[in-house]
Amino acid sequence: MLTLLRVRNLALVEEARVQFQPGLNIITGETGAGKSILIGALTLLLGERADSSAIRAGETQCVVEATFRLDRPAPVNDVLAQYGLEPCDDGQLILRRIVKAAGGGQAFVNDAPVTLPLLKRLGALLVDLHGPHDHQSLFQPLSQLDILDAYAKAGRELAAYAAAFAKWQELTARQEELAADVGDLAEQIDLLTYRIREIEDAAPVEGEEEHVRAEQQTAGHAQRILELGQLVVQAATEDDQSALTMLAPARKALEELARLLPAAQDWPAELRTHTDALAALSATIQRELSNIDADPARLAWLDQRLATYDRLKRKYGPELADVFHTLQTSRARREDLQGRDRQKAEVQKEITATEAQLHTLGLALRRRRTAAAEKLAPAVTAELQALGFGQGVFAIHLSPAETPTPAGLDRVEFAFAPNVGEPMRPLRAIASSGEISRVMLGLKTVLAEADRIPLLVFDEIDANVGGATAHAVGRKLAAVAARRQVIAITHLPPVAACGTHHHAVRKTVTAGRTQTHVVALDEAARVEELARMLGGRESTSVALRHAAELLAAARRA
Repeated sequence: MLTLLRVRNLALVEEARVQFQPGLNIITGETGAGKSILIGALTLLLGERADSSAIRAGETQCVVEATFRLDRPAPVNDVLAQYGLEPCDDGQLILRRIVKAAGGGQAFVNDAPVTLPLLKRLGALLVDLHGPHDHQSLFQPLSQLDILDAYAKAGRELAAYAAAFAKWQELTARQEELAADVGDLAEQIDLLTYRIREIEDAAPVEGEEEHVRAEQQTAGHAQRILELGQLVVQAATEDDQSALTMLAPARKALEELARLLPAAQDWPAELRTHTDALAALSATIQRELSNIDADPARLAWLDQRLATYDRLKRKYGPELADVFHTLQTSRARREDLQGRDRQKAEVQKEITATEAQLHTLGLALRRRRTAAAEKLAPAVTAELQALGFGQGVFAIHLSPAETPTPAGLDRVEFAFAPNVGEPMRPLRAIASSGEISRVMLGLKTVLAEADRIPLLVFDEIDANVGGATAHAVGRKLAAVAARRQVIAITHLPPVAACGTHHHAVRKTVTAGRTQTHVVALDEAARVEELARMLGGRESTSVALRHAAELLAAARRA
């Protein structure tokens, strides 16, 4: 259950600390006092989107925090474990949300930072919140199907069916793709074959273009390269007047000089180093010149090879990598087109098998739903009869859907006959918001028992009801609260009187600023609050006496 809700700098609330107890916790207050702020704080903690405009004027951030005490922490601990978080310590769970005026914010579970999707998952296990406009969802067939599936605990059957349906959708989409008009298949295959053959015949090789271009550069100037290279070799080593020939006398002179002059000891070696380097350079040049191919036929081949690369890149480039990609995709596309008939047959075979599986899983889901509907309808009928529809009957009509849907093979229609002699009508045909609110309360009561959600929150579930019906709603909320914690915001004194605990939301002006406070009421204060609800701002003796009688009657009930 929820034990503590703290709110700071949210809307009109500067600081509020509300302690909740087991049973029926009632929240009342004048219109505009800020009761909805508490619901807004809860929705933030349950992972809903935050609006920075809700932050109290002049503040940089708002903080909301809730402490839960869990009797059955296992489901929550399982979710925490999936996110790598520690389990609840002694069943205590603390959720905290910070929303910043500059945008963004933070969320924490037991002081560990978490994402909003995790808050939503935990919220689904902790709180079932019903607002004044949620009854509109009861008019939607898919929402009705969700309600039935939740009661039936059909999650496993629904997941198996959904997986088969997704596969069926994928296969039918592929079938449509294969059946789509792709033009003249033979013409497309011929075009792809030509493209593949052109690239394959050219036989491009990764890195070859750079080598060919370098060789072509050399071959194009082969004659001049040979002339210049030979000139260097002759001048260095081969001519009678070459550098090495001219240095031979100097080498002999240095050898004799080294014997006569101590300072000249290293000179012969230095000269030998230079002459050896010159000889090595000459040999290198000769070796490179021997590799020069001045054959015009080789140059023509090089020119043609480069032209081939340039042509491929113009058509399928701009880079050689694009040419290889074109070859790969063209081969795959041609194989796809050539195997089109085979693929159609294979896909059709898979579709037939998947449709059979879909039918089997859909029927299993239908059986689960049918069994649940046979229990849910009378259970809701009993709740509605306790809410003032003495002869009312709630029904669930299941019928086959025209085509398979993501939710199964079924259509569902919730129907209600509020009075004897009236025909059964779909819920969407019920015009009275008071009637539909009680239907929602009846459903919530039954579903909460099935789901074992620890906290039910009703925000003005009693809207547009009064008189004896208001007393019935109050008694029903009290009955539900006997099995789990309930928080109810109400404007009706008979409903408020049924609460186990009572908080009043009050608005004051201090130092020119409006502030909302939440006050826990004792017995005397409860009588005054109920009297205010009965008679307005001024509590008369009659209103006070009536309020005391309401409390006494609620306790007796």
